[in-house]
Amino acid sequence: MRIGLAGAGRIGARHAAALSALPEVDSLVIADVDPSRARLLADSLTGDDTGAPASPDAPSGQAGTARLAVLDEVAGLFTAGLDGLVVAAATGAHAELVTRAVARGLPVFCEKPLAGDLDGTFQIVSAAESAGVPVQVGFQRRFDAGNQAAREAVASGRLGWLHTVRSCSFDPAPPPAAYVATSGGLFRDCVIHDLDLIRYVTGRDAVSVAASGANRGDAFFREHGDIDTGGALLVLDDGTLAQVAATRYNAAGYDARLELFGSKDSVVAGLDERTPITPLGASGGEQRHAYSGFMERFADAYDAELRAFVDVVAERRANPCPPRAALEAFYLAEACALSLREGRIVAVAEVRR
Repeated sequence: MRIGLAGAGRIGARHAAALSALPEVDSLVIADVDPSRARLLADSLTGDDTGAPASPDAPSGQAGTARLAVLDEVAGLFTAGLDGLVVAAATGAHAELVTRAVARGLPVFCEKPLAGDLDGTFQIVSAAESAGVPVQVGFQRRFDAGNQAAREAVASGRLGWLHTVRSCSFDPAPPPAAYVATSGGLFRDCVIHDLDLIRYVTGRDAVSVAASGANRGDAFFREHGDIDTGGALLVLDDGTLAQVAATRYNAAGYDARLELFGSKDSVVAGLDERTPITPLGASGGEQRHAYSGFMERFADAYDAELRAFVDVVAERRANPCPPRAALEAFYLAEACALSLREGRIVAVAEVRR
């Protein structure tokens, strides 16, 4: 299988290492707007005299099993005889790359978001569905073992009926100001992972949201019309209440958890010996070695979603995260942003197309 990779940055490097280690991928073609960066990535995958991996978060096992090629232009990927394309380029390039791939019947894996706005996302969804070409969106939390077990617990009836869901995304430190300027805001950039996960695990849609936020950290968040800490209360279509919380300032470490409370039982995904929560009282006070960030916390999930994409390309499984799911998550993020801006409860139908 010949797979193309658009983007050789941090997440692109991780995807390249994972793809090159898959036995089905016998050829990997890398392209970036900066050709030298693509060449450096290819060199790191083939190994150097130190034997250092391509990325500190690269998957375990042998890297560089695939034959590697580097293109000087990203556009060359569309004439490279690919079986599938992985889009890990900057957000602003996603829409064009996915649209061009779909027009050529080329299966795509695309990091979220598909596009920087709702209209662009809707157009890609329509194009992919009209062409019948699979586009798998990179919501890696769906592939986390704990989150999948939580979904099974809901579906099996083990929890009874849900009354409360709580999800959090706590970053240990803020991103650079330049990133915040083009990120789309906390709800579209960060909380959208929680929103997608809530839909995926519960199997329910949200009908209304009430969001709020604060700025107590660096001034550049406020300067770019963003918040550094936010939360939302969602009412799902069966009456379940879902709470979401996110911050850019959780110095104790990266924390992403999903808690589900039902009439029969309660479960949590993401609570382990590295969760940056210190128990107090008789049982606690110990120091914990927290996750450094989302790439370490979801390392196995990143590997699993790319294995799934290879299966999609080979037509061995259905698309586990189609663009319509990404659109639904974007609707919820838009509703949260509108609620924050106008200080009111927003019905999701207000932003739906």
